[in-house]
Amino acid sequence: MMPGQPPTFRQPSASERPWWWRLEDAAGEQVEVADYAEQRFGNQGDAESWVGEIWADLAEHGVAAVTLFEHERLVYGPMSLSA
Repeated sequence: MMPGQPPTFRQPSASERPWWWRLEDAAGEQVEVADYAEQRFGNQGDAESWVGEIWADLAEHGVAAVTLFEHERLVYGPMSLSA
């Protein structure tokens, strides 16, 4: 690599982005929404901002609640998406 040349882009690892939401239906079962699969965040604030921006879209895809995790540790939830 030449000096000053940026490193090759790579996706952040799960350890670099440990915050994630489990999307759940009304029965509490996990829901997979293709457009939002594998969304991970570097900190809690980014994760909370993201869900705050798209909660209505998630609800349209059958998501009734979300649960926040840091790695595998449950932080809080389930949190309802109903208005």
